[in-house]
Amino acid sequence: MDHLPRKLISRRGFCLCCVGSAGLAASGGLLTPREAYAEARGLVSLIKDSAAVSPIVTHKLRGNISALEGSGGNIAVLNGPDGKVLVDAGIGVSRPQMTKALADLGPEPITHLINTHWHFDHADGNTWLNAAGAKIIAQENTRKRLSEVQRVEDWDYNFLPPPSGGIPSEVFADEHNLKLNGASIALKHYLPAHTDSDISVRFGEADVLHVADTFWNGVYPFIDYSTGGSIDGTIAACDANLAATTADTIIIAGHGQPVSNRAELKEFRDMLVAVREKVSTLKKQGRSRDEIVAAKPTAAFDAEFGNFVIDPGFFTRLVYEGV
Repeated sequence: MDHLPRKLISRRGFCLCCVGSAGLAASGGLLTPREAYAEARGLVSLIKDSAAVSPIVTHKLRGNISALEGSGGNIAVLNGPDGKVLVDAGIGVSRPQMTKALADLGPEPITHLINTHWHFDHADGNTWLNAAGAKIIAQENTRKRLSEVQRVEDWDYNFLPPPSGGIPSEVFADEHNLKLNGASIALKHYLPAHTDSDISVRFGEADVLHVADTFWNGVYPFIDYSTGGSIDGTIAACDANLAATTADTIIIAGHGQPVSNRAELKEFRDMLVAVREKVSTLKKQGRSRDEIVAAKPTAAFDAEFGNFVIDPGFFTRLVYEGV
């Protein structure tokens, strides 16, 4: 297994990292997505610019399953005689690098694409992958979100629907099972967590679980309150993930180092719980949001989780919104 040390969070881990570097000289530190949008006049443009040049790194796992890192969210690929099955599509401008990475896995065609949720960095590649032959499968809220304009307040951006080919053609409500390339693939909808459309994807025989953006490995997460996410829902999703895994399970995280395990997931979950409790206590004392940010309730975790685009202050504001 190609597993880099978790501390070495690179540009490939999440294309939004370029947002932080865009304003370092002026600010002396990472910008929040909203601040970066104002400075760069287009957060999504920055993300696309990064994805257009970022290399795709392939991590070989088990049972003809690989994780691809470098095009937005981390992608899983199951290869075999039924064709390539992708979990998440990344960002469309990564198509040249993605095409090469997929070809390097073998000559089989792309036949299926599973979206873990609707976000741009996981579903923007839907259109070209559908044109290449992939049937798109997702939870019904993903199709709903992709079919309408979506505003994400914390990014200060309105996302337009993709062309019709980028909309999932097969949807489900709670659970959906597939049998492809000899693998049992179980799709399961969380209650609202990172968004209201998140699902996990389990490859049964290989004991590999893609939990997408319910887990950001070694970094503070983004939680999209604009489309149904919450800190409590994210913690509940982590609890569900822990219950569904063992020490032998390979866990694919949505962002950060893609190849992870139950111990790292538990560390992430425990951080979420501790920060939520601190922020909730301060809020019940009547502290304002800015006062709580100034109190640094994440301080005990910043060295471990605070070195990425979602900085401690921004994460604190996300938690504050949900308690």
